[in-house]
Amino acid sequence: MSDVIEDTTIVSLRDITDEDELREALSVLGGSDPEHCSYTKGYVKRQAVFACSTCTPTGVDPGGLCLACANICHDGHDIFELYTKRQFRCDCGNDKFGDFNCQLNPTKDSVNLKNKYNHNFCGKYCSCDRPYPDADDQVDDEMIQCIICEDWYHTRHLGCAVVDSEELQEMVCEACMNKAPFLWSYAAHIAAAPVIKVGHSGEELEVNVDELENQKDRKCEAFSNGGEGSSCQTLDKQPENRSAAFKRTHQEMTDSPVKTHGCRLKELPTGGPHRAREGAVFWPYNWRSRLCTCVSCKRAYVKAEVQFLLDESDTVLAYENSGRAQPLGEDRLMSFLSSLDHVQQLEMIYHYNDLKTELTTFLQQHAVEDKVVTAEDIEQFFEGLQSKRGRPNAGY
Repeated sequence: MSDVIEDTTIVSLRDITDEDELREALSVLGGSDPEHCSYTKGYVKRQAVFACSTCTPTGVDPGGLCLACANICHDGHDIFELYTKRQFRCDCGNDKFGDFNCQLNPTKDSVNLKNKYNHNFCGKYCSCDRPYPDADDQVDDEMIQCIICEDWYHTRHLGCAVVDSEELQEMVCEACMNKAPFLWSYAAHIAAAPVIKVGHSGEELEVNVDELENQKDRKCEAFSNGGEGSSCQTLDKQPENRSAAFKRTHQEMTDSPVKTHGCRLKELPTGGPHRAREGAVFWPYNWRSRLCTCVSCKRAYVKAEVQFLLDESDTVLAYENSGRAQPLGEDRLMSFLSSLDHVQQLEMIYHYNDLKTELTTFLQQHAVEDKVVTAEDIEQFFEGLQSKRGRPNAGY
């Protein structure tokens, strides 16, 4: 997987063998509580969200579950991951689920009015409206999540080539750029230069638009210094200060900008190459800190429903960093998990948490009653645990 999109891509765990890599991939779960329903916390800034096609199949009003409810209330159901969602409240047991009751928090409002749903809750993704993984898709293609609509897109459906650079962190799809059109102005100055595909002798080549502009400048300089050709009038040479306004060093892309008292958006240079308003846009680290926060711009963010862009702790990266600090278990468990596929890994984590809680209660009860734990007691414990979960051989 490319470093560009490692923080915003659906991660496949099938080939992960290193413990650090496994912790990295499962960090999306680390910020969520596996035992307590998140409903009481209200609309959580960001959390891992799941959907249950057993309870809310295609054609039914979709609903979302927190990690704990997916693990406990919907054990044995057909569950699929939605990665993370912003400002979401657990739906388990509300009107979307009919007579089904939440085991962890049965007293919930009938509906969560602020929740937002898309076709992801029905197991469909991208502008092609296909499932992931897609058995009918023969193209080995990664998916990238838009930070605004939070839908996932195949790289080949982004309308641009994927930019490969360690300086880039977040992607905004073309549709969301058009819903917040002021972002195009920022894109011309602080986002990655667009990469287009052009035909050449029957082959496709990727061309960086900024590099084309630089080539024009160099060619024009050659003309003016007596090189081949007679004129550079058709090269649309920009003023001498153009490169200072549009060439961005790594430090410029990562450092916080100098604070101004005016509107940063209006103060952006108007000269330089034009950026076509098409295709997805890739943004560098700390790009949110460079957005204007004047009253007028804040109103524009609210109108476009993207006010969360001003909150740098809203990012998936910030959420995953908190998840990385959460321990996932003993080294042997990590080693065993690394040998399983993605679905099995998640199921084992859920079962491990259940087993740890039930076993602790079991041993504490014997300690209080001053009883010796026999082999028969252990056998009965696991038989009772399997019966309680409703499935034999539940991974123990």
